[in-house]
Amino acid sequence: MAPSKIFPAGSRDVPLLEIQGMSCNYGLERAVYDLSLTVNKGDQVCLLGPSGCGKTTVLRAVAGFQPLLSGSVSINGQCVSRPGDILSPEKRRVGMVFQDHALFPHLSVEQNVESGLRTLSATQRRTTVSEMLERVGLMRVARRFPHELSGGQQQRVALARALAPRPLLLLMDEPFSSLDLDLRERLGQEVSDMLKANGITCILVTHDQNDAFSMGEQIGVMAEGRLLQWDTAYNLYHEPGNRFVADFIGNGIFLPAKVKTPRMVESEFGELRGDQDIVIPTGSQVEVLIRPDDVVLDVDSSIRGEVVRKAFKGAEILYTIRFETGTTVLALFPSHANFAVGDNVGVRLEVDHLVTFAVGTTATDAVE
Repeated sequence: MAPSKIFPAGSRDVPLLEIQGMSCNYGLERAVYDLSLTVNKGDQVCLLGPSGCGKTTVLRAVAGFQPLLSGSVSINGQCVSRPGDILSPEKRRVGMVFQDHALFPHLSVEQNVESGLRTLSATQRRTTVSEMLERVGLMRVARRFPHELSGGQQQRVALARALAPRPLLLLMDEPFSSLDLDLRERLGQEVSDMLKANGITCILVTHDQNDAFSMGEQIGVMAEGRLLQWDTAYNLYHEPGNRFVADFIGNGIFLPAKVKTPRMVESEFGELRGDQDIVIPTGSQVEVLIRPDDVVLDVDSSIRGEVVRKAFKGAEILYTIRFETGTTVLALFPSHANFAVGDNVGVRLEVDHLVTFAVGTTATDAVE
């Protein structure tokens, strides 16, 4: 079945969602500051950040549950929120999946999915419920109750219920956080594939980078109510816009160094060269972001350190290596290179992207 026949496409000339200068309170405290972003039709995007950063408040404002102090929210070209003027949630054609699923315990699976379809005829409701349950793979449990389902099945019911009214936009608030790691990865990919196959526009809110990287084509990193960077997962990891993003995304350490040329710094491990110019003046003291994949095992290297910690990751092992200077780095080696804690290993640094910060840079200052 073609996506356009299942879910409404909306106008082709405007973004599906446009937020301009949004500011909101949570209780009496400011939760979101001057946030702007655009989401196009069919996109899967994510707001990622630590607890309390304001990401759920943004989602609630888009859904119509949270008033704005300033700015606006437009869905499919229609302004649905601005200070003193807010379109009610049920008129926005927005579906929402909550962290706790929010299923009705006294209703069966099919009744839960049907609960948001009161404006349809009985025949239309039955057809839609069957279609949604088939789409999420739950036809065989249609008459069971939520307490009879696994966590993954409950989440699929919540998804089917949110999609049943044919929303223009799907909002998902920490939908996989209560699931075990293996299930959340599998379910996250299944949900992502289904949304893509049907052209459904989705915003995921999460504190978990794996969830964000799995589903988000564009990811917005938030901290203290501000959107710090809106980018692809690759760029967030390799080209973070500020120190908070560099520190929050992935693993890494900040290595002291001195700028020698626009594309080279000198560190205790020797010269490090990048493929882009550094705008910090030559001679300045900086800190360079070193990721675990920048540290390469080299048995012949004169740069040697002691393994002080190891964490098995399956195909790879994440090592913590400490050097005589006291510097500690993280290194990701293939698991067949199975060193023990206390072993002395040789490494070299291969850094393609020189991400540098002037000494004294605050968390939200831009990368130099």
